[in-house]
Amino acid sequence: MTKEAINSNPSVLVIGGGPGGYVAAIRAAQLGASVTLVEKAEIGGTCLNRGCMPTKALLHSSEVYEAATGSAGIGIRANDISVDWEAVQGNRAKVTKTLTDGVRALLRANGVTVVAGEAVFTGPKTVKAGDRELTAEKIIIAAGSQPLIPGIPGLRESRACLDSTACLTLDHIPESLLVIGGGVIGIELGCVYRRFGAQVTVVEMLPKLLPLMDPELTALLRSKLESEGMEIHTEAQVTSVEDTPNGTKIRVKCPDGEKTFTAEKILVSVGRSANLAPLGLDRAGIAVENGFVKTNDFLETSVPGVYAIGDSNGKLMLAHAAMAMGEIAAENAMGAARIFDPATSPSCVYVGPEFAGVGYTEEQLKARGIDYKVGRFPTRANGRSLVEGCTEGMVKIIAGTKYGEILGVHILAPRATDLIAEAALAIRLEATLEELADTIHCHPTVTEAVRESALAAEGRAIHIPNRRKA
Repeated sequence: MTKEAINSNPSVLVIGGGPGGYVAAIRAAQLGASVTLVEKAEIGGTCLNRGCMPTKALLHSSEVYEAATGSAGIGIRANDISVDWEAVQGNRAKVTKTLTDGVRALLRANGVTVVAGEAVFTGPKTVKAGDRELTAEKIIIAAGSQPLIPGIPGLRESRACLDSTACLTLDHIPESLLVIGGGVIGIELGCVYRRFGAQVTVVEMLPKLLPLMDPELTALLRSKLESEGMEIHTEAQVTSVEDTPNGTKIRVKCPDGEKTFTAEKILVSVGRSANLAPLGLDRAGIAVENGFVKTNDFLETSVPGVYAIGDSNGKLMLAHAAMAMGEIAAENAMGAARIFDPATSPSCVYVGPEFAGVGYTEEQLKARGIDYKVGRFPTRANGRSLVEGCTEGMVKIIAGTKYGEILGVHILAPRATDLIAEAALAIRLEATLEELADTIHCHPTVTEAVRESALAAEGRAIHIPNRRKA
């Protein structure tokens, strides 16, 4: 962005202090704007307070517990290992507080004025927050989202029903947990409680878990989760929920007939909806489509100078995408013309092993009639993965047949959520298999599997036999 494109000290109002909102506020302030941020609850939004970060804190505790109780095979025998659930929850809260305190400090350091209150539009560029009326030349809507609760008979009324927020703050480890929805949130929280000893059952309406992820690797992950004791039902639909003196009964329509499960707790994780109702968008003339704020490629709404980012516009409901949108919207509010392109935004699932993907899947390329080739490298052939006991995963690279340009990368391996950044950059720079393979990767690391999968796509992998070409 050039200095010539920047307006001189305009006013920018940001609605929402989650990842998209606070990043937008900081970036606008860096560019010289007078910035006010309105937040109705906690700075940090869902991600820092009720989503990404507290979930990862619980996941980390569960991973440490699993390692402590399951490492006899590598010569580590631990006695009297137990879970101090109060301390686990205390660590979760501590992580959240540290992060949110840090964001507040960053906002102060950048001169952002924070106003507590629920923002309601009273006109195109006017917002009321509590007893204050605020106006700004530019407005960025980052109102976030909330969990959806489907209209299953008896579900809302059940004492067992939990959304993802409540599931993070349970006062004990439940004996059993039934998860409605096999997406990222359901699988991650299901893994937390399974590791801590709960009997976990997952019910997913679609044919596979994690519908947006690569099907081949998803099948590998499902097999691993089932081998660890998680019960998984796909193409299954919960039809009713009923509390009884002996627990809560959940009736599920499965491909092989109706089944009844009993669970102490039910986690509902079927998706999220944008927090638009309280905003009064109609008073500002801001168009809404399919439950999300309608925006163009520049993230601008139907009202010039008003932008919507993150879960508010529904383009890509991920925290890192919201942060990217926050920067873009702030710069566009200051005179730039940047486009948000979701093509190189990775998706991640923090389970064991980690799962990440970016770019096209095979199914998407087939649907578009694009010719491609695939390289696969199993983690059992990667030294570092073998050392860590992860032998069920894979790195998979999909590239164009003619030029070898990288079109998609999908990883089920240790630290996949870190490795995927290399893949996203490769796609962003239109790198080829040859260019990736010519890049030396450190040994012994899991990153070698990324290079080997590129070699495998060309039929010249070193550490696995290559498939013969027809």
